[in-house]
Amino acid sequence: MDKKLLGLLACPVCKGELKLNDTKTELVCYQDAMAFPVREGIPVMLASEARTLSTDERLDKR
Repeated sequence: MDKKLLGLLACPVCKGELKLNDTKTELVCYQDAMAFPVREGIPVMLASEARTLSTDERLDKR
């Protein structure tokens, strides 16, 4: 994913910072403990499509 695009995107729930995970398949918001999928290079910024982070993932802030 383009770094410029990543810098422009914000969490649709809290408007906070998003981080690209290691496998580059999700954008993670640690404030809301949500991970938004990236499908075919396109971020899906819908809360209904996001998954909740596990406790371990919440503690693993990078």
